[in-house]
Amino acid sequence: MFVDSHCHLDFPDLIAREDEVLANMAANDVGTALCISVKLEDFPKVRALAERHPHLWASVGVHPDYADCDEPDVARLVALADHPKVVAIGETGLDYYWQKDAPEWQRERFRTHIRAARETGKPLVIHTRSAAEDTLRLMREEKAGEAGGVMHCFTESQDVADAALELGFYISFSGIVTFRNAKELKEVARRVPLDRLLIETDAPYLAPVPHRGRTNEPAWVVHVAEEIARLRDEPLARIEQACTDNFFRLFHHAQRPA
Repeated sequence: MFVDSHCHLDFPDLIAREDEVLANMAANDVGTALCISVKLEDFPKVRALAERHPHLWASVGVHPDYADCDEPDVARLVALADHPKVVAIGETGLDYYWQKDAPEWQRERFRTHIRAARETGKPLVIHTRSAAEDTLRLMREEKAGEAGGVMHCFTESQDVADAALELGFYISFSGIVTFRNAKELKEVARRVPLDRLLIETDAPYLAPVPHRGRTNEPAWVVHVAEEIARLRDEPLARIEQACTDNFFRLFHHAQRPA
């Protein structure tokens, strides 16, 4: 069984095809997916997806790119996470690519999520873009390692990967690792310890080769696993098993399908 550790099935391009998307998952042996929250306003849709389907799970959080939205506090995140289908806090982190002024509100929001994760005992789903130094600094300051989590859609250097691993975090690779020009990222994928490796789609974004440019979906996480197996000269079945085991170890509130 493959697991898509990060997707956005509530987004319009996918929710409109819910039955088809889930059927495609089944046809490609993708047995579980984690549906990621990006705004509190939309969280009920994410949670409802997980409630409708036993093999889907949810996170709760506010993405760092959303400036004008309902701002979370620790108590609210903790309350919303108190649900059997909510297994993670996030998507959270820092993004200085789109928010070029490196706003303080982003850093405070990130701190809020880390504190909520520590209180709930549910791991963090961390987004970082053009902000690795501050991301790692805040993770250390707020003791994010006590909650654990994953650096999702990883595109940073080996040094950043090593620092995150030292904090106890997992590293998740998306379809970007299949892109021809992602040479440095491919090297990181070769070197991440097998017991800290995750795969994802970030659907509907970042469709892997051979579907690049199309609307991504969880069924295509298989291509991410295939590329990582090729890069590491490992059997695909070994990557599949390791990533699935890692998912259920990290997101320990999620139940493995029978």
